[in-house]
Amino acid sequence: MKFFLSVITCCILLMACQGNSEKKMPADKYEAGKKSLAEIEQENPAQFLVAKSNDRKNLLRQTVVKGTVTNTARIVTYKDVDVKLYFYSKTGVLLEEDHEMIYDEIAPGASKSFKTKLFTPKGTDSVRAEVVSAKY
Repeated sequence: MKFFLSVITCCILLMACQGNSEKKMPADKYEAGKKSLAEIEQENPAQFLVAKSNDRKNLLRQTVVKGTVTNTARIVTYKDVDVKLYFYSKTGVLLEEDHEMIYDEIAPGASKSFKTKLFTPKGTDSVRAEVVSAKY
């Protein structure tokens, strides 16, 4: 009877050990699926570029938009940044969209300023800036 119990116990332990070895992922598959930080930053420039802006009217009734674009990436330097400007009414209705290009390099942690003068639609109350794309 003791012999029979010891044989069953050994079989159970062997089966338990074999089950764990199948669950491990091979190292080469893990390395192939892993992306580097530089690849992530290159694929998603809009995630790492932050645009802030403010606007005012000048004497010619143009809207002057001043802003900065900051690069929050750690590795990638971006260039040719496309900033999209949205013009809204007092009630929050989108009146018009425009693009502003920054033809300069923005290093990691650095900022670049931009300034543009536009004749905006009648009733424009506020302007919002957003980075759409960039090259690296």
